[in-house]
Amino acid sequence: MVHHSGSIQSFRQQKGMNTSKSETVKEHPLKPSRRSMPCLVQSQTHPQSLTKHSSFLQPNRVQPQPRPQPLSAGTSTATVDVVSERAKVMETLENNLLKLSNTEYSDPFLDIGKDKDTYTDDSEHGNYDTRTDQSLLIQSKLTRQKTEPRTKSSLKTEMNAMASSGLFFKDGKKRIDYILVYKKSSPQVEKRSTFEKNLRAEGLMLEREPAVTSSDIMFVKIHCPWETLCKYAERMNIRMPFSLQRNMRELKSWLPRNPMKLDKEALPDLEETDCYTAPFSRARIHHFTINNKDSFFSNSTRSRIVHHMLQRTKYEDGKSKMGINRLLNNGTYEAAFPPHEGSHKSRHPIKTHGAQNHRHLLYERWARWGMWYKYQPLDLIRRYFGEKIGLYFAWLGWYTGMLIPAALVGLFVFLYGLFTMDSSQVSREICEANETIMCPMCERNCTLQKLNESCIYAKVTHLFDNGGTVFFAIFMAIWATVFLEFWKRRRAVLTYDWDLIDWEDEEEELRPQFEAKYSQVERVNPITGKPEPFQPFPDKLSRLMVSVSGIFFMISLVLTAVFAVVVYRLVAMEQFASFKWYFIKKYWQFATSGTGVCINFMIIMSLNVVYEKVAYLLTDLEHPRTESEWENSFALKMFLFQFVNLNSSIFYIAFFLGRFAGRPGKYNKLFNRWRLEECHPSGCLIDLCLQMGVIMVLKQMWNNFMELGYPLLQNWWSRRKMKRGGQLMEHKISLPQWEKDWNLQPMNLHGLMDEYLEMVLQFGFTTIFVAAFPLAPLLALLNNIIEIRLDAYKFVTQWRRPMPARATDIGIWYGILEGIGVLAVITNAFVIAITSDYIPRFVYAYKYGPCTDQGYRQEKCLKGYVNSSLSVFDLSELGMGYSGYCRYRDYRAPPWSSTPYEFTLQFWHVLAARLAFIIVFEHLVFGIKSFIAYLIPDMPKDLCDRMRREKYLVQEMMYEAELEHLQRERKKNGKQYHHEWP
Repeated sequence: MVHHSGSIQSFRQQKGMNTSKSETVKEHPLKPSRRSMPCLVQSQTHPQSLTKHSSFLQPNRVQPQPRPQPLSAGTSTATVDVVSERAKVMETLENNLLKLSNTEYSDPFLDIGKDKDTYTDDSEHGNYDTRTDQSLLIQSKLTRQKTEPRTKSSLKTEMNAMASSGLFFKDGKKRIDYILVYKKSSPQVEKRSTFEKNLRAEGLMLEREPAVTSSDIMFVKIHCPWETLCKYAERMNIRMPFSLQRNMRELKSWLPRNPMKLDKEALPDLEETDCYTAPFSRARIHHFTINNKDSFFSNSTRSRIVHHMLQRTKYEDGKSKMGINRLLNNGTYEAAFPPHEGSHKSRHPIKTHGAQNHRHLLYERWARWGMWYKYQPLDLIRRYFGEKIGLYFAWLGWYTGMLIPAALVGLFVFLYGLFTMDSSQVSREICEANETIMCPMCERNCTLQKLNESCIYAKVTHLFDNGGTVFFAIFMAIWATVFLEFWKRRRAVLTYDWDLIDWEDEEEELRPQFEAKYSQVERVNPITGKPEPFQPFPDKLSRLMVSVSGIFFMISLVLTAVFAVVVYRLVAMEQFASFKWYFIKKYWQFATSGTGVCINFMIIMSLNVVYEKVAYLLTDLEHPRTESEWENSFALKMFLFQFVNLNSSIFYIAFFLGRFAGRPGKYNKLFNRWRLEECHPSGCLIDLCLQMGVIMVLKQMWNNFMELGYPLLQNWWSRRKMKRGGQLMEHKISLPQWEKDWNLQPMNLHGLMDEYLEMVLQFGFTTIFVAAFPLAPLLALLNNIIEIRLDAYKFVTQWRRPMPARATDIGIWYGILEGIGVLAVITNAFVIAITSDYIPRFVYAYKYGPCTDQGYRQEKCLKGYVNSSLSVFDLSELGMGYSGYCRYRDYRAPPWSSTPYEFTLQFWHVLAARLAFIIVFEHLVFGIKSFIAYLIPDMPKDLCDRMRREKYLVQEMMYEAELEHLQRERKKNGKQYHHEWP
C-alpha cells in the first residue's frame, strides 16, 4: 500500500514509468484482496423496519470516480498510449498541483458548519442521505421494496422513536458517537465545564441528558460532525477506500457446503471485495469512494476519532492538564464509553426479519451457544469492536483449531495405554506379586503391604506412561512450533485483509504519572522533535532493580507456599495412614495427594489476588513512559507470578518428590522430625497426573465463572436494586441505550491482558508437562470451545462496548509463547528421563532382560523388570519387631552383599541413559523445530505478490484519478480540452 500524500515529488518519480495501459491489460490479475471494513461501510443493505427517510444526493455533491477500465484491443493507438503523453502534460500537472496545494481545497462536504459552536440540523443533514450505520444491517437476500411515501405525522413519530432509542440526539439526526457520565454532586464542575467547552471548540457537538434511574447521574452525548471527522481522520492517517471493485466468485452449487462456515445469507455484506485504500486527505477527497457521508466512517472509526480528541483536549491551563483518563481518575467523570448499536435481542426471528443492528447480529451468529461449531465472523467482530479485540478472537480461534490434532493424538496415546493396560508386562507383574512385601512408607503408623495392592495404580500409570509417551512429547514440541509459525502467516493475512500492513502505532501520549514525576527534566523527542519529560538512566535503573527485587520476593513467597504444602503432605500421610475409615487408611497416599492438591489450589487462587496488586504497584513504581510500555511490563510480571504460582508444585512433584528420601534404615528427615515423602511403588507419575488434572480443571472452571457468572450476578443485582428502589417506573425496555450501557459492567481494567494470560497459562499446561498428561490438549480444546462463546457472550451482552483500538499483533504474548515452547522441550525431556519409568525399562530390555542379545524390544523383553527394579532390605534393622526382608524402589545392593545398600552398576547405567536421553532428545527436537521454522515463511508468497501488485495498481490509479480531476478542472474553467488525454 502507498500512502496517498499527493506530493509533487511522487509524480515526478512517475515520469520514468513506461508501462502503458495495454501492457497492464495483458497481466494476469492476482487474487483480490479482502478489505472488509473500509468497503463494508458503504453497503446499502438494511432492514426496512429501521430505514429512515432517504433523500437523493444533491447535484453539487462530489461523486466518487470509478477506476478506469482496461481498454479493449480495438482501442486506437492515440488513446492507448497514455504514457507517451505524460511528458507533455507533466509540467502542466505540476503547476496545477502547486496551485491546488497552495490554496484551501473547496468541497461541498467540507463547507458544512464553518462556525463550530453554531451547528444546526440543516447544516449537518440537509444535503445528503440521512441513513446511518443503523442502515448497514444484515438482511437475508430478499428483494427490497421501495419505501412508501410517509406523512408528516408518521415521519415525526419515527424521528421521536429513534431519538428515544438512545442512538441519536433529541433531534433524531445526529448520531451519538461517545458517552460521558458524571455525577451532579461531583465538585469538579470547573474542570468539566472547561473540558466540554474545549471539546466544542474542537468541533464536537454535546448534549446533556439526565438519567432515568438516578437523579444524580448525568449523561453527556457526543456527536462528531462530518468536517471534524475529516479533519481528524487526516491527522490520524486513517486509511479509507480509494477505489472499489466487486469481484464476486460464487462457488459451484455442486460443491458441499462447509457446516462450520456461516451462511452467506446471514452475512451478505461481508463478502469478498477488491478494495484499495489510502490515508484519508481532505485535499484529495475526490479520490475516495464516498457513497454516503453517514456511513463513510464506520461507528468504530467515529468512536476512535472521538476518543483521540478526548485524550488530547485540555481541562486546565498546563502542559499535562489534558485527557479524559485524568478526568476519570480524579472523579470528574464516572465513565466514558462508545454506545452499543442497540439491543442484542429482538422479538422477531433473525431469519425472517433480519438483524436489528450489528450487536444483534453478533449475538445471533457468534455469541449464542448454538454457534459453537461455526467459524467466527472475524470481519464483523473487528468492525464492531476494533482490530485489537478482533486479533484476540482470531488468535483464540486459531489456537483452538490447532488444538484439534494435538487433542486427537493425545487421546490416541491415552486409548493405546487403555487397550494395552492388561497386556502390559510391568502391570501384570505388579498385580501378580502376591508374595512381595514392600517396606513401610512412613515412620509409625504404616503397615507392611504387598506389592499387588498397587495394581490399580500400576494400571492407571500405564495409561500415561507407555510406548507412545516419547512420540507424543516430540509431536507436541513440533506442534508448538508449527502453531506459532502458522499463526504468523495467519496474522500477516489478517493485517493485510484489515488494512494494517502500513499502519504503525502513532506516537503515544505520555502517561500522566510519568509527566508529573519528570516534568522538570526534558529532552527533545527524536520522533516528534518536541521537548518532553525525560527519565534519567540512573533513576530508571534504580527503579528497575527495586521492581526486580519485588519480583524475586514474590517468587520466594510462592516457593514458601509450596514448602508449606510439602510439610502438610508429610504430616498428613502419618495421620491418614492411621485413620479410622478403612478406605482412607488403605488408600492413604491417594488421600494425601488429593487433599494436598486442593489445598495448593486454594493457596494459588488466594495468592493471585495479592500478585495482581503487587504487580500493579511494581509497574507503577517503574513509571513507564507510555500505556503500551505499562501494559507490557505489567503483563510480564503477571505471567511470571501466575506461572510460578501454578507450576511450582508441579515441578516439585515431577523432579523432587522421592528423589531425596533416602533408603530404609537411613531416611532423610525434614527438621529431623518428618520423614521425606517417597514415590508410590508404581512411580511418581500418577501424582503428577493428579496434580495437573485437578489444577487444570478447577482453574478453568473458576475462570469461566469469574468471566461470565460474576458479571451476570453484578448486572442482576443492579437491576434488582433499581426495582426495589422504585426508580424504574416503566418496563426496562424504556431505558435509552446509553443508560442500558451504563448499567452494564465495564471492560476489565487491564483490557485483554486477563484473557491472554488465561490462554497463555493454558498453553503452558498443554505443552510443558504433556508427556505426563496426554489428555491436557483435549481438556484445553473443550475449554476453549466454551471459552470462545463465553467471551463472545460477555463482550456482546454483559460489558459496555470497549473503545475500538487498532493493533497489528498480539504484543508481548507472542514472545512469551515462544519461551514456553522452548521450556516445554526441556521439561518434557526431563519428565520422560527422570519422572517416568521409560528409561529404566529401556535399559533393562536391552541390557539386563531376556532380550539382551536379540536387539529388539517387545513386552516379553520386560519380563522380570519389576523384580530387577526393587532392592532388598532387612526388616530387623528397623527395630520395629519385624523380621524377614522387604522391597523398595531403588538400585542398591542387598544386605548380604559385601557392600550392602550401595548403588549397583544398573543404577549407573540407568543414570547415564537418562542424561544421554535428555541431551539427544533436546538436540533432536530443537533441530526439528528450527528446521520447520525455517521452512515456513512468515508471510505467504501469494500475499507478497498481492501486496506488490496492489502497490503498483494504487500508484496507477492515483495518477489516472489526478489526471481526470485536472481534466474536469480545465473543462470547468473553460480551457481547451485535449482529446489525447484519457
